[in-house]
Parts: sequence; C-alpha cells; structure tokens
Amino acid sequence: MSDFPFNQMQSKKSDNAKNMEQQIPMIENPEYSDEQNQEIRLGKEEGLDVSIYSKQEFNWLQMEQIRMGLKDKVNVLVYANPAYSYDTMKQIRLSFYSSIDLIPYLDRGFADDELEQIRLSLEEGLAIDRWLTDDMYAQQIHEIRIGLYEGLDVAPYANVKYNWMQMQEIRLGIEKKLKVSTYTNYLFNHWQMKEIRLGLEAGLDVSSYAKLIYSSSDMVDKRLNLLNRKDTKKSSDNDSAIKIDSLRTKEFSILIEDNGNKAYAYIPWVPGNRVTEEDILKDLELRGIILGIKHDVITEMIQKRRMNEKILIAEGTPAQTGKDGWYEFYVRIDLPRIPAPLPDGGVDYVNIEAFEMVEEGEKLAVYHPAEKGIDGKNVFGEVIHANNGLEKKPLKGVGFSIAPDGVTYVAKMSGKFEYLNGRIVISNMIVVREDVTAVTGKLEVDGSVYVIGSVYSGGYIKAAGDIIIEYNVETARLIAGGNVMIKKGSCSKRDCFIEAGGEVSGSFFEAANINAGGNVKANYIMNSNINTLGRVIVSGSKGVLLGGKICAVKGVDTYNLGNSSHIKTYLDIGRNEIYEKEQVKFAERREQILSELSALEEGWNKILKALPTKKELAEEALKKLNYSIVAKDHELADLDAEISKLANMTDQDMRAPVCVRGSAYEGSVIQINSIKYMLPAQVNRIIFKLRNKTVVMVKL
Repeated sequence: MSDFPFNQMQSKKSDNAKNMEQQIPMIENPEYSDEQNQEIRLGKEEGLDVSIYSKQEFNWLQMEQIRMGLKDKVNVLVYANPAYSYDTMKQIRLSFYSSIDLIPYLDRGFADDELEQIRLSLEEGLAIDRWLTDDMYAQQIHEIRIGLYEGLDVAPYANVKYNWMQMQEIRLGIEKKLKVSTYTNYLFNHWQMKEIRLGLEAGLDVSSYAKLIYSSSDMVDKRLNLLNRKDTKKSSDNDSAIKIDSLRTKEFSILIEDNGNKAYAYIPWVPGNRVTEEDILKDLELRGIILGIKHDVITEMIQKRRMNEKILIAEGTPAQTGKDGWYEFYVRIDLPRIPAPLPDGGVDYVNIEAFEMVEEGEKLAVYHPAEKGIDGKNVFGEVIHANNGLEKKPLKGVGFSIAPDGVTYVAKMSGKFEYLNGRIVISNMIVVREDVTAVTGKLEVDGSVYVIGSVYSGGYIKAAGDIIIEYNVETARLIAGGNVMIKKGSCSKRDCFIEAGGEVSGSFFEAANINAGGNVKANYIMNSNINTLGRVIVSGSKGVLLGGKICAVKGVDTYNLGNSSHIKTYLDIGRNEIYEKEQVKFAERREQILSELSALEEGWNKILKALPTKKELAEEALKKLNYSIVAKDHELADLDAEISKLANMTDQDMRAPVCVRGSAYEGSVIQINSIKYMLPAQVNRIIFKLRNKTVVMVKL
C-alpha cells in the first residue's frame, strides 16, 4: 500500500492548516490488481472468509482456487500457500471431492500436471504407485496411466529412462500385441522405435534394420524397401495396387476413458497415413468394444480426414444414481433472513416477513424416501451398477411430532415456525392485535411476541424469544432473549430502552438506548446510545450515523458518519467497555468452572483413598465423577474458544473496524482499542483501522 500524502497536499497553507494536516492519519491505497480485487469481492459476496487469500503474494488465479475451495467447504489451508502454483492448488482442491490425499505426492516434489495425472489414476483405481518414481514428468505418468487403464502390462516401458514419446511407441506396440522387446532399448530414439514398430505391424523381418547404427531416416528407407520386396511376391494383376497400399501407413490410437464409458479415436498426421473405416471397426472388435459405436462419426472422421483430433466414436449408457431422499415442506422455510434492498441501497424492513405461524396439528413436512439407481453399460457391454440415492436423517427440533407413517411431521402446538440449520423449531408466540401502552400493562412471555401495531409511552414487553413490532416504538422498554425487529423504527426523547440477546433492527432509531448481543441494523441512526458485541450497520446512500455514542466490539459500517453541521458522533470500537465487561463475565465463569473441576477432582481423590467395600459401588461412583469431569473439561474448552474468538475480533488487524462508504464529517470521533482520533476535515469512502497503535485511513 502507498501512503496518501495528506502532509504534502498544499505546501503553502497557513501554520494552523499545517497543524491540522499533521493530525490527519495517512491514507493507504491498495496495490491489488483488478483481477485480485475481483476475486476478493466475489468472496465477500459469497459470504466467505476472504482474509485467507486477500494477500498480495497470491496472484488472482491462486485466489480463485482458494475462493472455490472455501465455497465448496474444503480445507483450503492445506493448499493456501503462495509457493504452490495455480495448477497445483487446483489439483489438491479437486482431490478433496474424491477423498484422495495428494499431499504425500506433493511432498515428493510432484506438482501441476503431474499431480493431475496422479489424481486421475487414483480416481480410476489404478495401481500407479507401483510404477511411480519421483523423477517422472507428467507426460510419462500419462503414458503409464493410459496403459494401466487399458489393462496392458506396462512393465516394458514404465521406467523413467524412457521419455514419454518412447513410452508411447512401446505402449502402441503392446496394444497391437507386437514383440516390443525388439525396440525397447532406451538408446533408440522415439523415431527409430516408431519405424521398427511400423515394420512389425506390417509383418516384416525388422532385424535387418532394428540396429542402433541406423538413423531413423535410414530405417524409413529400409522399411519401405522391405515392403516393396514383400509386394513383388504377390500376383501381377494386383501388383501395382498392392504396392501402393503397402506404402500407406495405418497409424491410429483408440483411447478408453471415463471408466470404460467412452472410446476415442486419434489419427495422427504422418506422411502416407491412410486409416480406413474398416481399420477402426476392426480394432474396436479386437478390443471387445460392442456398445454405443457411432458409425456415422467414424465415417465422417475418415471421409473428412480429421487428423490430430481426439474424436468420441463409442459411448456407453451411464448409470443413473438414484434420487436422494428429500423433504417436502408445507410451510415456507425460505423466508428471507435478509430484507430486500431499496433503490438507494437501504433495507426494506417494513415489508419483510419475519416468521411463519402454524397451528396445532398442521402438517409441516413429508419425507420422500430415496429412490433406486438405474444400471448402465459401458462400451464393452459390461453392466455398470448404479448407486442408490442416499437417505436423509430424520428432522430434529422441538414443537412437532412424527405421524405413525414415519414420514409425516405435524405441529404439536400453535406458534412461530422456524427452520434453522436443518432443525424445526416451533415456539410459543403471542400475537398482540393492538397498540401496547402503559394502559395495556406489562407483557411478559415465555416465547416470542408479535405486535400488529405500535408500542407507545409506558409500553413494556419482555420475551424469552423474539419481539417483532409492525410499526413504531416510542417511549417504551423492550427486553428480548432473541432478536428485536421494529419494522418502521423508534423515535423518543431518550426514554426508549431496547435489550436483545441477538440482533436489533429497524428502519430508523432516534434517541434510542440499545444493548444487543448481535448486530444493530437500520437505514439511519440519530442521537442514540448503542452498546453491542456485534457490528452497527447503517445502509443506503441516504443512511447516516449521527450523534450519540456507539460502542460496538466488531465495528461500524455506515454510508455517512456525522454531518456538515459537525455534530459530535462518538464511535468506540474493539476493546471498549462492552468488551471489558464481557471479559469480566468470561473470567468469572472460568473461575467458577475451575472451582467446580477442583471439587470434582477432590471427590475423585477421596473415593480412591477410602474405597467402598463393594467394588461395584466404587466403580459406579468413579464412572459418574469421570463423566462430570470430562463434561466440565469440554465446558472449559468451549469457554476458552469463546474468549479467544472475542480477543481475535479486536486485534489490530481487524479488516474494517470502521467503514464509511459515503462521507465522514469533521467532529466525528473514532476510538479503536482505546486509540482515539478526532476527524478534523471531511473525507470520502474510507476505512478507519489501527496500524502500529495509530488510527490510519485506507481508501475503499
């Protein structure tokens, strides 16, 4: 990144202006290429952890492979190494889908195309390891793979002393059942091997020229002379035609791929190569290929002389995997968790459908069992057994029962239906069809509350689940164990108090006091005091975060911060008082768990010192204690993970503690991990973050 020269913008400013400039942090411009930025942007849009690959040492092709792996939920840390090429990363990623471990081969020094050939061999179930040596190249491995796939004895050529072209000549000879030992001397180059092979195919005695003293050109002449002598022995009527035909080369390859489901023909361009349709069909017959032969394709290939082209000439009938089991839902499970965007980029909280209501006895879902697969046949006419579909596990959750047929799910109670992470959750929900005021009285519910109206002065709602308000909230108190959604918004004179274990969202908040365990979202927030362990998000080109104090552990993302009137807006991000309070809670809970563990271990020692007379009683007591100790150990480990997670999200390398997508105005105060900075002038499209215990700005 390059530093934005705030201190050099205008060298002739007044001393006061210069002092102001010195207070403005450096702005750094990213040095990613357009392609790298695109990969990072795609990752963010897909909700991926782009921090794994948003590093300058990765080129955009490497970033693409890491992003694709993250998207497919494979362990990208195995290959997210700048030292690995794009092709190497690709092969490791593809190996995950077949449960193949390429790392041992990577450690042996194989890379790129070599890993591809090894991966394909392992996927096809070939014994490539028997023949593989560390100094082999991709083309050599390819020749061995093709031979193994075709069921050939690759021993005559599976040796690194042969280059891949020599391997190919020996393989072609083995395919046609020739005496390849005539030319397997590795001192023959591949052209010499070819001439000897062609002579053997023509039924010639090649011993006269299969010698190292002859060049490939010499061998051509000698092979043609032998052919001419052979032709003179035939009848005089056909002598001329036979002589011409004998000089013609009939060189082609039949390649079997896709587990015997496909056969390809390849006719190389060489002088005099005249392969006929009969030659192809005869070779197919010799190989036992009887199914799915494409006669019209073979005819067209010969007539149009399509050479140096791999052409599909036979194809079997693939097996069809049976359909997996699936659930048919009779209630909506795809309600948008993210509200629809507005034209200005804001969020439409008003029209979002936050939940689905069900009645007791209502049918929720029916399970359709997996279906059997349909067998296929390969080009050899062999049956390819199909896999049957996979059954899904029964649905879990609360608030429903399974009918006697074992596949129908029915609601046991009336309430709010949610389908979260594969679980059905039906919880109690009170629907209030009127406004909530001081006259209504306190409303406390062991479940969720949906108010089809507003909450006015003196209104009080406490719910173990969610609180959803269809319209507005004024001077009131809302306490929710889950989320709070106010579709229109909240406006009061600082007498509105909202507490939520989860998220708090609404179209707007004015003079509100909010404490949340999750994010706080709105289209604008004014003069409010917000404390959250999550992030404050203000959406839309008209969105503004203005006035008040925002304490957000995970940060702030807003379009505009402050305004041109320089109203003070205070942001306290990262390790703030909310963070410290949470750490105190963690510390107290940790001490409690350690104390409980100590008591359990003390009990264990007491039992060991004074064992009961009955051995069975001692074993049972120790078993129960051990179970409790293990459970406490897991609880302590989970707590330590939470502590670590909280600490990590406030480290100095937070990617975007404060992101302003529009304008940040003078008078705004940004404090990150107790490092404070007051903005002295307007800046646009900026990220505020920590760098070496100093607040810096990075352009978006």
